[in-house]
Amino acid sequence: MLDPTRFYYYFFGLITLGGGIQGFVTKNSLPSLIAGSICGILLLVAGYLLQANKTVPGLVIGLIVTLGLAGQFLPKFFRGGGWWPAGIEGWLGLAGVVLTILAFVKK
Repeated sequence: MLDPTRFYYYFFGLITLGGGIQGFVTKNSLPSLIAGSICGILLLVAGYLLQANKTVPGLVIGLIVTLGLAGQFLPKFFRGGGWWPAGIEGWLGLAGVVLTILAFVKK
């Protein structure tokens, strides 16, 4: 269960990092750039920690970040925020939370 979680963190980290950059480029949003960069890099670090057999720190960082992204974006999506970034980031965050919990249980 750790390999799928590791790949997911890498995938989600790149999407989140790209979303922050896109928010800055298209809307001149510095908060998007900062938050997207921090969350994206933390997810990449979580994936690396899983790869380096530092399972608990990697899963804890991954859980915190995915939970935060799901908590930030899913309410916006349900209030009509559209699929990008609210829907994609929110649902991917929720999927990351589930995947991380399953990895904790199966580790």
